[in-house]
Amino acid sequence: MLTINADRLWRTLMRSAEIGPGVAGGLKRLTLTPEDGEVRDQLKAWAAEDGFAVTVDGAGNMFVRMEGASDGPPVLIGSHLDTQVTGGRFDGILGVLGGLEVLRTLKDLGHVPKRPIEVVNWTNEEGARFSPPMMASAVFCGVETLDWLYDRVDDDGVRLLDALEAIGYRGEAPVGKPVDAYFELHIEQAPELYDEGIDIGVVTAGYAVRGLLIRFTGETAHTGPTPMDRRKNAIIGASYGAVATNEVGHAYAPLGKATASRLVAWPNKPGILSSFAELTVDVRHPETEAADRMRDEILARIAEGAEKAKVKWEVVSTWTYGEERFDPALVDLYRQAAKGLGLSQKDMMSQAGHDAYYMSRVAPTAILFSPCIDGITHNEAEDITPAHATNATNVLLNAVVARADRD
Repeated sequence: MLTINADRLWRTLMRSAEIGPGVAGGLKRLTLTPEDGEVRDQLKAWAAEDGFAVTVDGAGNMFVRMEGASDGPPVLIGSHLDTQVTGGRFDGILGVLGGLEVLRTLKDLGHVPKRPIEVVNWTNEEGARFSPPMMASAVFCGVETLDWLYDRVDDDGVRLLDALEAIGYRGEAPVGKPVDAYFELHIEQAPELYDEGIDIGVVTAGYAVRGLLIRFTGETAHTGPTPMDRRKNAIIGASYGAVATNEVGHAYAPLGKATASRLVAWPNKPGILSSFAELTVDVRHPETEAADRMRDEILARIAEGAEKAKVKWEVVSTWTYGEERFDPALVDLYRQAAKGLGLSQKDMMSQAGHDAYYMSRVAPTAILFSPCIDGITHNEAEDITPAHATNATNVLLNAVVARADRD
C-alpha cells in the first residue's frame, strides 16, 4: 500500500489555517474575498513548486493537473477552500490539500499514472456569501448556467462576477469537461466516527435535501399607533414560517431535520414594521419521500402563517440534492484501500451538502469521511488529529491510484 508524507500534509493544512483567520482559532475565508484569493494563490504556488499545471475555468474552479502516461478524461479529486463565517480549518480544505498530497506523493515515488489526475478547488461550495451552496460545481455539471452564477448577489449587493474578477480568478477555460471519476475526501461533520473510534467512513449515499428561499411582502407602518388588526409585518410572516419549520423538523426527528437558517428583513429598524423579509429553509431526510412530505408540510404551514400575518409570500428559489447514490465500484475502492491499510471502516450516509452530489450526475463519484473531533463543524472549534488526516488521505491515495491505473 502507498503512503503519503504525513508531516508535509499537516504542514500544508496548517499553512492554510493561517490564511483568513477567524476570531476564535478557526477561519473566516468567505468565497471570492481577498482571503480566498490568497489561499488560491498559495495553492497555485504549491502546484508550481512541484511542476503541476493549474487551469482556472470561467466559474473560478481551479484544477491542478498531474499528467498521465496517456491522455483522456482525468481522475478528479476535489472539495473546497472557502469557509463559513465561523469556519473550521479542515471542512473541505482537507479534500483539496489531501488531493494535492496525493499528487506530491506520486511525484516523490516517480509513479506516472496511466490516466491524468487533477485536484479541483470548487468555487463557493459553502454558499455563505453567495446563495445557494455548491454553486460552481452545479454549473460545471450543467445543473445551472454560467450567467445564473455570475448574477448571484451577496448581502452588500456585489455580483459574483465582479467578486470573481476582483480577486483575479475568472478563468478562460470552459466550465465543464469529461471526467473519468470523481473522488472527494471530507471530514464527517458529525460525531459518529469519532464517538465509535472508527478510522474511515465510506459514504454510500446522501440524505435527500430540499432547500427553499421564501419571500414575504407586507407594508411599512408605525409600531406605535398602527392598530394590531391592520398590521402587515413581513417579519411576523417569516417568523411563523421559521417556527413551523422547526416544529416539522422535530416531528420527523431523529432521522429528519428541518432548519430555518437565515432571516433577513427590510427596513428592519425599531419603530417601523418591515415590508420585506426572506427566510431560508432546508429539510433533510434519508428517505426522498419523507423529505418531500416535510417540505410540503412546511409550505402549507407557511401559507397559514402568512394569512394570519396578512402578508403575501412566494418561493423565490429552490434547490434539491442528496438522493444520489455513489458509484459502487469507487465506493469499493475506498473499502479495499482501508482494509489494505489496516484501518477500521464503516459504510454511512452523508447528511451535509457536497459538490460530489452534482458530480455524481456526470461521472462515477464517491465520498470518503475522516473523523471530526466531537462532530464540531461550521464552528471555529472544529478539529481533527494528524492521524485522522493521514489515514483518510492514505485511503484516498490508494483508491485514486487504483482507478487511474486500471487497464
